[in-house]
Amino acid sequence: MAAEIHPKPQARKPVLLSKIEASQDVVNTAVIIPKEDGVISVSEDRTVRIWLKRDSGQYWPSVYQSMPAPCSCMSFNPETRRLSVGMESGTVSEFIVSEDYNKMTPTKSYQAHQGRVTVVLFVLEMEWVLSTGQDKNFTWHCSESGQRLGGYRTTAWVSGLQFDVETRHAFVGDHSGQVTILKVEQDNCSLVTTFKGHTGSVTALCWDPVQRVLFSGSSDHSIIMWDIGGRKGMAIELQGHNEKVQGLCYAPHTRQLISCSSDGGIVIWNMDVARQETPEWLDSDSCQRCEQPFFWNFKQMWDSKKIGLRQHHCRKCGQAVCGKCSSKRSTIPLMGFEFEVRVCDSCHESITDEDRAPTATFHDSKHSIVHMHYEPTRGWLLTSGTDRVLKLWDMTPVVS
Repeated sequence: MAAEIHPKPQARKPVLLSKIEASQDVVNTAVIIPKEDGVISVSEDRTVRIWLKRDSGQYWPSVYQSMPAPCSCMSFNPETRRLSVGMESGTVSEFIVSEDYNKMTPTKSYQAHQGRVTVVLFVLEMEWVLSTGQDKNFTWHCSESGQRLGGYRTTAWVSGLQFDVETRHAFVGDHSGQVTILKVEQDNCSLVTTFKGHTGSVTALCWDPVQRVLFSGSSDHSIIMWDIGGRKGMAIELQGHNEKVQGLCYAPHTRQLISCSSDGGIVIWNMDVARQETPEWLDSDSCQRCEQPFFWNFKQMWDSKKIGLRQHHCRKCGQAVCGKCSSKRSTIPLMGFEFEVRVCDSCHESITDEDRAPTATFHDSKHSIVHMHYEPTRGWLLTSGTDRVLKLWDMTPVVS
């Protein structure tokens, strides 16, 4: 009797719903309109476009608004339909979008910065427009009067901004790799603390107000989860990208983090697991396993008549070890290492197959991502790429 053939089950992955192509230049920011089959995009080609899905299934612009300068960022509030657009010139222009999304009416403009606006946020509860720029300034304006309320000078130009309404804390990520936490009042702000964990610039921030956790992505390919609410200074590192992290979104109902990188990678992280902090790397003049001297330890080299060795570190215990005592590689997903990393021989023996079980899934968007936006009610993800294409994804097969 012939053997019965069972097809392999298909791996769950994002489903590409639609591609939107028509921009003349890179789309810097785009958002999905909740409860509508629509997308709003701002582009380096100086345009703001509102795309609505037609009967043909294609997305076509219902609004095509030319701006006086390239559009670098935007914020859209669905409740008020207020659209805030940041530009290369340092100006933030505001519009009210009509209920049918066929018209946008200018309301006011703020000369917020002396350089390119990098992030803009509208906070309805405060009636504030927060913005950051390449002029190294964080500013906030009153959205009713248009008046500038205050500002803060950062150490480097800012590339990430989040705001917690309950505590009025602003999280500001900059090109030096630092995250600054500010307490913002009506007309002043005060420095709360700074975090420095990245070796490259901060490229994306994401705030979860329920768990009170901040995620920061960086050009060093890593993501760090900062436990703000725990007040213990806990920082969990996530290593799952091969290129610069470009966007972070959090799905609170499933406790999953979505991240994307410039090589087109989309990673879904399960944050509903007990993760462990990566250890501090220890300093030593000799291998902490075999006690062989490292190459700068001239005295021990001379005394033992041995050639010094190169120093490495075990990613699991943090000990300084030589290459011979750390010849093994392993994934350590609960410590954030989804790719194989160097571990000492002792730690390698202690890592079980269960410890190696992945806590993330990896997907290829097939375009170089510059920005992404997640719409949780439908489970849709929007990615914009350097190829000037917007892609709409159904993420429910993987975010569930």
